Amino acid sequence: MRSPRFVALGDSLTEGVGDRVDGRWRGWAALLAPSLSPGPVRFTNLAVSGAQTHDVLERQLPAALALRPELVSVVVGVNDTLRRAFDIREVAARLDRVYAACTAQGAVLLTACLPDPGTMLGLPGALARPLARRQRAVNTVVHVLSERYGAVHLHAGEGEWVGDRTMWSADRLHPGEPGHRQLAVRFHRLLAERGLATGPAPSPEPDTPAPTVRASLWWLATAGTGWVARRCTDLLPQLLALAADEMRHRARGTSIRLDLLASAAVSAALAALSTGEQRPGAA
Repeated sequence: MRSPRFVALGDSLTEGVGDRVDGRWRGWAALLAPSLSPGPVRFTNLAVSGAQTHDVLERQLPAALALRPELVSVVVGVNDTLRRAFDIREVAARLDRVYAACTAQGAVLLTACLPDPGTMLGLPGALARPLARRQRAVNTVVHVLSERYGAVHLHAGEGEWVGDRTMWSADRLHPGEPGHRQLAVRFHRLLAERGLATGPAPSPEPDTPAPTVRASLWWLATAGTGWVARRCTDLLPQLLALAADEMRHRARGTSIRLDLLASAAVSAALAALSTGEQRPGAA
């Protein structure tokens, strides 16, 4: 009997950032893989830190399809929200094409919605709210498309684990080992309920101690500073404009208009997909 093939697509979350083992990132997907079957599982992680939906569509998807996996995880979108050129219609169209291509080969999809980065970073409200609105838009699209393609979907955008600091690494954006293990455990539970995971569940207990306060501060002062600088170069000017707009609307009591505009953009993005024009092979 052929060993099942699991291929993981996405960004730094799936690459395993925050869960370092022997000098390399491991992460939830690698923790999940052995639990899919009592026997060996062929696992390939194609996720790359910083990847956006266009990277998954154009670079990772072709490599994944060539492997003809039985299970494909697609967890991506946060980096799209952190870019000046964010467009929910384009994000939706790319995800639709990725999901369609994977399921057309008979693969089972594994998807997740995620917390918004502004809240996780503890940004001031005027800065956090525009990012939260973007992440809600991405999550809504992922919810709808996951149902459309019969994906095994994990609601990871909210819940107690999001506010539990012990689950997160020093950067506040990526899970630490406990968080990655929690994702693996929750994904395994969903797969087992559908008869798609027959191996023993991953352990929720970490192998290594949590980073010390000193280590966390050192990361923020070194690598963390670079991370913020790289994203601020692209996003910060627009984010400041969005924050100013946010404050104007709040002062006028018209913040609901921003939410309505975001909802309308999501509806338009999904409506553009409903005809099937974006899908390969559509009639």
